[in-house]
Amino acid sequence: MSEQKTATRQQGPRKKKMEPTKYSMSGGLVGFLAAQNISLAFSSYQSGKLYLVGRGPKGGLRVNERFFQKAMGISVQDKDTILLVTAAQILSFKNTLDPGQFINQTEDACFIPRVSYTTGALDGHDVGQLNDGSLVFVNTRFNCIATLSERKGFKPIWKPKFVSQIINEDRCHLNGMAIENGELRYATAVSKSNTIDGWRDRRDSGGIVIDIKTNKIVCEGLSMPHSPRMHDGKLWVLNSGTGELGWVEVGKTVKTSKFHPVAFCPGFVRGLSFHGKYAFVGLSKPRYKRFEGLDLDKKLEEADSEPWCGVQIIDLETGACVQWLRLDGGVAELYDVGVVPDIACPMSLGMLTNEIATLLTHEELAG
Repeated sequence: MSEQKTATRQQGPRKKKMEPTKYSMSGGLVGFLAAQNISLAFSSYQSGKLYLVGRGPKGGLRVNERFFQKAMGISVQDKDTILLVTAAQILSFKNTLDPGQFINQTEDACFIPRVSYTTGALDGHDVGQLNDGSLVFVNTRFNCIATLSERKGFKPIWKPKFVSQIINEDRCHLNGMAIENGELRYATAVSKSNTIDGWRDRRDSGGIVIDIKTNKIVCEGLSMPHSPRMHDGKLWVLNSGTGELGWVEVGKTVKTSKFHPVAFCPGFVRGLSFHGKYAFVGLSKPRYKRFEGLDLDKKLEEADSEPWCGVQIIDLETGACVQWLRLDGGVAELYDVGVVPDIACPMSLGMLTNEIATLLTHEELAG
């Protein structure tokens, strides 16, 4: 695939200087997004931004950037609703445009943070919504999955049984959750440690997948697993420390379960979404001072490849990367990736901008 560098970057006001971000992409990415009738969302806690990626009406890639401090987990509920975890809040974005409406004759969706839930700095990771409408998120700092509370920062609803109490100590680095048919199904953690920061000593092979319903470990021996997701009846997981996308064959016991790698991606994989037969995988450059010594280093050397930051689109039937978007420059780490259906060119508005104050919309008067 040929490479082109024609992305247009739209961004909110800068809070601090950072090396400019350079975008490159596979030659067929814009056409792929058009053929699938989708756009993309991804987050970076490093840059503190939510990125929305679409295609312009005259061709070319459009990238919209907005500042949201420590942008983390993303959940695209539908074409008009996006959830985002930030440093101390969870934001619910709504698309304010009706079908056929545009901004600047270009953007066909404008996501505005309509509701903000203040949780405090919980190191929130994955986020989602259950059948009953409750919003749930991975509370990594307190080793649990939580929901919102009217008076408190959060209400814990589940924790691994090997963690002895709800306590402000990141013990196992619980980071991911999979929701199936509107119910919590699986969770990932870097280890089963029950001491503060104990997970850092188990990064290479201490990773586990937990069945939330039974609170039993169903897969072990992984390396810093992230982003468990259910798709077409399979449990998919990113084995971040090896750079692999794969699925878990859940056996009758943890010893008979097996992780099946499908594709190797040149980076620390984190952030996963699906559309049809395609997986959208986020890649980050490893933080070697903290994550050195993982198998990813060896795999990159064997592939004669440098790690990179971006999104790869993997064909699940072949394991091949069919399209990609790469970020170079100041941004080196992503957290989550989402697919926005039926939207060509989305944008969002930040919390404290003139745009969000002056974009006025209303519903029709009843009667």
